[in-house]
Amino acid sequence: MKRPPLSLYVHIPWCVQKCPYCDFNSHALKGGVPEEAYIGRLLDDLRADLEWVQDRPLQSIFIGGGTPSLLTPSAVERLLSGIESYLVLADDCEITLEANPGTFEKERFQGFVDAGVNRISIGIQSLHAEQLKRLGRIHDPDQARAAACHAKELGLTSYNLDLMHGLPEQSLAQAMADLDEIIALDPPHISWYQLTIEPNTSFASRPPTLPDDDTLWQIYQQGHNKLAAAGYQHYEVSAYAKPGHQSRHNRNYWQFGDYLGIGCGAHSKISLIEQEQILRCEKIKHPQGYLNLSKPLRYRTWYVDKAELNFEFFMNLLRLNEPMHKRLYADRTGLPLEHAERALAPAIDKGLLTSNEDFWSTTPLGRRFLNSILDEMV
Repeated sequence: MKRPPLSLYVHIPWCVQKCPYCDFNSHALKGGVPEEAYIGRLLDDLRADLEWVQDRPLQSIFIGGGTPSLLTPSAVERLLSGIESYLVLADDCEITLEANPGTFEKERFQGFVDAGVNRISIGIQSLHAEQLKRLGRIHDPDQARAAACHAKELGLTSYNLDLMHGLPEQSLAQAMADLDEIIALDPPHISWYQLTIEPNTSFASRPPTLPDDDTLWQIYQQGHNKLAAAGYQHYEVSAYAKPGHQSRHNRNYWQFGDYLGIGCGAHSKISLIEQEQILRCEKIKHPQGYLNLSKPLRYRTWYVDKAELNFEFFMNLLRLNEPMHKRLYADRTGLPLEHAERALAPAIDKGLLTSNEDFWSTTPLGRRFLNSILDEMV
């Protein structure tokens, strides 16, 4: 086992309102964001986790949520300055902040950039007014377009636009119209993903009518071709990027790298080289409990069972649309290569994967049925 790159995830749990499809740990805001108390608690959280860092520099920071753009620029500056007081940041550290177009003001976002943010991910989701209402979004199409245009003017290293497809009663033409307009905005990175109905959401209790499977497949095929023709590389299941603009933070997740997670419900994954163990940690989930100084920040901590490492490793690696280097398996799991070869044999036999001396690769059939590869693992 070798020491992987290290990233940091920071969770901001508040939103203006909860979207009906969202199963993330987010909470509708009642009153103002308790910035001072929460940033202080985040830094306490980070300080407690320094024992796991092993003097590695941070290659990326991702401030997600929730709606992190509800924070003021001064709060983000305090957060990033605090992080830098505890950890070394790589010279090219990617620092991403998620943003809602409904909270996007040009001066405010310039303040985020001045604080150290160099990448913004904007949750547009649709440019169709009625769909935005169905999705519970607080912005309208004009605000989404304005946010995308402002992002281009901020001098960022990169930025991302989030777009969903397979929306309630969405036709192929409507999905392609949304995608055409996003492509015309020319962002360096597009996250284009299908709406799914998750348990414990409003949509789960009152399911909307979604497009049928044939329509969903047509949307995917035509959309993928449009993105490729526009110069976007399909590098991850739902992520497309211009050359040089892949998300470093997300790639570290999918390559089974290490990450600290601070904030409500945040998760960490850390390789303990000397013990040849992988440690996982989950923080206390509810903001009220997290802000309670008398309560511990860690909800639970555990070691990953070695019997589960094959599944965990490939569940992540398979998201990347590229060959999987066999050397990375030993480096990140500490297990003999034979364990993986044995586990993947059924998927190879069924034509879902190919294998050579250095790489495993998904076939076109395997890319379409990624979950089947995991189901075939023994």
